[in-house]
Amino acid sequence: MAAQKVREIMTTAPVAVGPQTSVVEVARLMRDEDIGAVLVAQNEELRGLVTDRDLVVRVMCAGGNIEARAVADACSKQLVSLSPDDDISRAAELMREHSVRRLPVIEEGRPVGIVSLGDLAVERDTDSALADISASEPNE
Repeated sequence: MAAQKVREIMTTAPVAVGPQTSVVEVARLMRDEDIGAVLVAQNEELRGLVTDRDLVVRVMCAGGNIEARAVADACSKQLVSLSPDDDISRAAELMREHSVRRLPVIEEGRPVGIVSLGDLAVERDTDSALADISASEPNE
């Protein structure tokens, strides 16, 4: 039976950092954990989400002393989020409406997961190219 709720497909225990964490440290964390997004939280409250693309576009391309930049400078602050009990169709709808590929999952005010476009692809159409890519081993 196909998953119906976000909690069935989301990545649990998302990696989170504080807003003052260095972007270089965040990039290394992404590399070491083999992930493309990190939540930015303070006192268990979600403050933003930063992707590998955000680091490139908002930090590296801006130049300057990258070592001195905090992740708060790079993260998306206008977040759209879901509850673990939302239907996966709601996740797809929000991704389409807001042109995002990842959505934080919030429960009782705390981040508890992330659902990605790849998660939806694997669940909805296991034969699609995106599902194949999402399910494959990462590049080294």
